[in-house]
Amino acid sequence: MNKENKVGVLFDLDGVLIDSEREYSKIWRRVNEEYPTGVENLETVIKGCTLEKILADHYPDEMTARKVTERLYQLESQMHYEFKPGAEELLHKLSALNVAKVLVTSSNADKMRHLYEEIPYIEGLFDYIVTANLISHSKPDPEGYLLGASLISCSPVNCIVFEDSLQGVKAGKNAGALVVGVAGTLPEKVLMPYSDMVVDTLESLDILTLIDTASKR
Repeated sequence: MNKENKVGVLFDLDGVLIDSEREYSKIWRRVNEEYPTGVENLETVIKGCTLEKILADHYPDEMTARKVTERLYQLESQMHYEFKPGAEELLHKLSALNVAKVLVTSSNADKMRHLYEEIPYIEGLFDYIVTANLISHSKPDPEGYLLGASLISCSPVNCIVFEDSLQGVKAGKNAGALVVGVAGTLPEKVLMPYSDMVVDTLESLDILTLIDTASKR
């Protein structure tokens, strides 16, 4: 019989817990129209990346990057955030099970302030929150997930990562975690090669089985 280890759950934010990916796709399409990069489907290419990486890769000119950032913040400030189906219920269930939870997001402090205005109690649903301001390397680098695991004193191997982007599932895999891809932002066939399983929704997720599997890895 395998020894059971402490399990932690590490969540991405947009497209996993919060229903915002479609709005972000519209925003980045608009930004790309106003400040053309020459990259087709930029909104898909950048999913899971920090703003710092997006600017470095696609807007290297400092003045343009500043204008893009200002425009992005203007459009973000108009967004409304709501939980995706089953997300809030899953967070409460994990709390009842005394399973540590960390939010690992590519969002920066400005974006998070707006999120806290929209859903004031969301911060209290996690043991820790890792944002872009706390890491040096964007997904698919595993830094954010490795930091999240260390904050709850949990081995990354015994952590469950929930992700919806290609960069995100790759980051979870690179961290050595059990990766659950959440389809919607991208189709199952795109996420599956880098995920241990893919779900369409968090509503009917068998979290107890997942916790048991993660604890025996």
